[in-house]
Amino acid sequence: MTTQAISISGELVDNGHRLTQRVYYEDTDFSGLVYHARYLHFLERGRTDYLRCLGVEQSALIGMDEEGLVFVVHRMEIDFKAPARMDDVLLIATKTIKAGGAKMVLEQEIRRGEQLLIAAKVVIAVVNRNGRPRRLPEDLARQFLGEDVRETPK
Repeated sequence: MTTQAISISGELVDNGHRLTQRVYYEDTDFSGLVYHARYLHFLERGRTDYLRCLGVEQSALIGMDEEGLVFVVHRMEIDFKAPARMDDVLLIATKTIKAGGAKMVLEQEIRRGEQLLIAAKVVIAVVNRNGRPRRLPEDLARQFLGEDVRETPK
């Protein structure tokens, strides 16, 4: 039996982030298939660990300045392509399409091997601690877009 070391938080890749998750009994319904709402949990884990791998601590953002900064899901579109089953190993891929102003747009996929199971587009609103829209700081936007934040535009 061969084993493969996988980081518990996934890994950053050229076009975003990848996270591996196993489907457990608790994720399934009476049919043995993953219950549709559980996919939201897998997608959330992908987004959360994407931030973690980027070095962005959500708990620190709320106190980053006098306004605070919080990410909230504003809109989500999900296409259910095929079901996952108990014991499947899933790959959750997350990439940033847009980051700037008061929102980010992420694309997410859940795959079993090469088979696409879920395709999602997630619009994230950037708000302050009072729930009012605020601009995403430029260095943070560049970080989400995979740009080196140490480089300064000329």
